Amino acid sequence: MDAKGYLQEVGAQVNADFVKNRSILSFEEYLSLFFSDPKGQARNAAQYLRDVMDHFGTTTVPHPTGTIRRFQVFDVPGSDRDDRVAGQEEVQNAIYRLLGNFVRAGRINKLILLHGPNGSAKSTLVNALKAGMEAYSRLPQGALYRLAWVFPSEKLIKGSIGFGERDSASGEMTTFAHLDAESIDLRMPCELRDHPLFAVPPGERRRLLETALKKKGLGNGDGESGDFILSDYVRDGELCSKCRRIYTALLNSYGGDWLKVMRHVQVERFYVSRRYQVGTVTVEPQMSVDAVVQQLTADRTQLNVPAPLHSTVLFEPHGPLVHANRGLIEYSDLLKRPLEAFKYLLGFSETGEVPLEPFVLQLDEVLIASANEKHLNAFKELPDFASFKGRIELVRVPYLRRYRTEQQIYDAQITSTTVGKHVAPHATEVAAMWAVLTRLKKPIPDRYPQDVKELIDQVTPVEKLHLYEEGAPPDRLSLANTKELRKLREDLFTESDAYPNYEGRSGASAREIKTALFNAAQNTDYKCLNALAVLEELSAICKDKSVYEFLLQEVVDGYHDHDAFVRLAEAEYLDRVDSEVRESMGLVSEGQYRELVERYIQTISHWVRGEKMRNRVTGVMEAPEEQRMVEVEVIIMPRGEDAADFRRGLIASIGAHRLDNPDAVMDYGRIFPDMFKRLRDHYFEERKRVLRKNKENVLKYLSEDRNQLTAREQTQVQSTLKTMAERYGYCESCAKDAILFLMKKRYA
Repeated sequence: MDAKGYLQEVGAQVNADFVKNRSILSFEEYLSLFFSDPKGQARNAAQYLRDVMDHFGTTTVPHPTGTIRRFQVFDVPGSDRDDRVAGQEEVQNAIYRLLGNFVRAGRINKLILLHGPNGSAKSTLVNALKAGMEAYSRLPQGALYRLAWVFPSEKLIKGSIGFGERDSASGEMTTFAHLDAESIDLRMPCELRDHPLFAVPPGERRRLLETALKKKGLGNGDGESGDFILSDYVRDGELCSKCRRIYTALLNSYGGDWLKVMRHVQVERFYVSRRYQVGTVTVEPQMSVDAVVQQLTADRTQLNVPAPLHSTVLFEPHGPLVHANRGLIEYSDLLKRPLEAFKYLLGFSETGEVPLEPFVLQLDEVLIASANEKHLNAFKELPDFASFKGRIELVRVPYLRRYRTEQQIYDAQITSTTVGKHVAPHATEVAAMWAVLTRLKKPIPDRYPQDVKELIDQVTPVEKLHLYEEGAPPDRLSLANTKELRKLREDLFTESDAYPNYEGRSGASAREIKTALFNAAQNTDYKCLNALAVLEELSAICKDKSVYEFLLQEVVDGYHDHDAFVRLAEAEYLDRVDSEVRESMGLVSEGQYRELVERYIQTISHWVRGEKMRNRVTGVMEAPEEQRMVEVEVIIMPRGEDAADFRRGLIASIGAHRLDNPDAVMDYGRIFPDMFKRLRDHYFEERKRVLRKNKENVLKYLSEDRNQLTAREQTQVQSTLKTMAERYGYCESCAKDAILFLMKKRYA
């Protein structure tokens, strides 16, 4: 394609999009659009933001409290940026609930203050909302429109030139909205992006809104006769100072002929943009006022101001508050600013109005601020906090307490592209585990019934880590205590929610861990970014107590022992490597474990019911064989458990699972993960010598001693390495590092 052909093709596409998106409308055309979708065009900023969250949909995700709703706008669909929010579903639901309160109240009357430790994703949450608004505003259902004023040239008014629409009866032009640039002397957009309906007088506007909503079966906007609630802003809002003066001047000029005034109204579609600060703005903790005015008509460059405006003084507002109107404004680290710099929020957050010297700004925007806990605590000590308290909605944003969710943050940003080398399995997982361990608090036994106090008091940090993530109680517990601890999972997770020093308030932040991961990637001792390099970096962090405040916490029964957490993370890593190498060697298949467990459960099911079962060999009906059950129970039953109670407990657990999941296929591996782990460990403990030999063969194969292996041994090693690569993501280099470390720590 030649350059000219390419330009013509692009030009045709841009023109088609411009027309399709209805970017410029006359006031009459906008009214037609409004009548076709009154609900979409009569939304205030809170309703719009709530629709953004609804548009991208929701999903249900597992959570320590059961399941929880996740808003997919926080996954930033269609974006290649790192704006995705990992976890924080409680915060997402709190924001949605507060927006719902604003909708029901008919006005945005409070500031949402996200508070939590540094690096807990407060800004990321708001950025995801902004990205969602940007994407939604480009869709037909998310179209936003604002006012502009058009003044044609004198020749056009006299009827000599122009391409405007004309009334067939009178021959007069009905709108100047579609005039070409040469036929326009002056175009004045509204900096506040006033709603186009503000051109209709308030009394008439109310009737217009109610009529249009009723025709669509939405009631009259009061929320009682329909599901849509008209906001005070749309129903009673007025033109900004500049637009009001232009409107009044034109009305006077035309002797009160409102239809002639409407000829000058151009309705323009606008799009939310973070980069160009349209409908969304971030205010950094600076010391400047957020809205100022400048006199417009004193500017000598405005030579084309039409005659009706010559005696009118116009003011043009600007600043973050103005740019964010009809959208969202974020006050980043609000409480780092001097109190006097944001005292205007006392009135603005409640009334939506900000007084300036020449006039009062009337704004429609959702206010979201962020603050860390230190600044919030200091703010609460000030006398002015009492005034702010009723105008602020506090939403807590703690550090994550589930390591798989924490790992998602690192997996998104720590890639072979960003670190310049292969990222080995478990490198980010080890970092996530350690980070979450630093944030956990020792449970408070006195908050629980007397019969479980001792059980709660004995929960270790790593046991709590797995209880939160997988709902898996420790192997050391009896079946009865296992069930009890699973029931208490939600209570443990929410135990400190009401406390100022809540769980997730302190510990390593995701930012600090990402820095550690990038540092580990530069370790020259390893060709890959692997868990060993990460563990070395975590150990280095533990030595720097002058930099990391969380390291100064007092150790309480193993909690806050950050050096020990490095060793715990190492042990978890070794467990995973050991399991993966075993599986890759194919010494026994997962199917064999499942078959053994299924046969055992079938046997104890007949035993519990007192029934006979058919012998697989002879076909004769006989009592369940006690010896076979005991052989399995020696391996899978916790020490000290009564066999009869253990069997009945297993059958009861299966029955409860069937009631909760009537349509699900029975997956014993998922229902009884501890049982399968004991089976694997027992089998490999018996085959430890063979296992050591096989691992030594792998190391020989990856060294200069490969020729010492027989052809059969080399084939076995190749199969093992292939499985490790395909199933788990190891390359030869990180596989060698992992097996060497495993041999040193567990098979020496």
